[in-house]
Amino acid sequence: MSDSEEHHFESKADAGASKTYPQQAGTIRKSGHIVIKNRPCKVVEVSTSKTGKHGHAKCHFVAIDIFNGKKLEDIVPSSHNCDVPHVNRTDYQLIDISEDGFVSLLTESGGTKDDLKLPSDEALLTQIKDGFGEGKDLIVTVMSAMGEEQICALKDIGPKN
Repeated sequence: MSDSEEHHFESKADAGASKTYPQQAGTIRKSGHIVIKNRPCKVVEVSTSKTGKHGHAKCHFVAIDIFNGKKLEDIVPSSHNCDVPHVNRTDYQLIDISEDGFVSLLTESGGTKDDLKLPSDEALLTQIKDGFGEGKDLIVTVMSAMGEEQICALKDIGPKN
């Protein structure tokens, strides 16, 4: 290896934190989170089946993708580990909505976050657009998991002064 070669390492802002953590399938409950088919999901139904003489008890999960709302199912032996996504919710103040459907948000540190699109949920979308059009101060809640982010809720903190 010669000294003229340079090495470039990509730095990640998450300090190497994993997007998921393992949890035993038998301990995951309804309204918890689980990864099914590489998608972060919220569990809506769990049923456990006892099997025969030498088999494993199995957990049947029915879950809904937290970003696109699709229903997914998985069956896992209850003693095995499942991936559980780290799900974070952060509140930001809405500053602006651009014509191309992106929002400009104010972070707690005073910077702006401009990489989020308006939500695809029609009811939430109209609430945000109407509230912003009326000049209200709006706080949006952004849910993030496994490298994806999406606006999931809205709070009105009164009219702008």
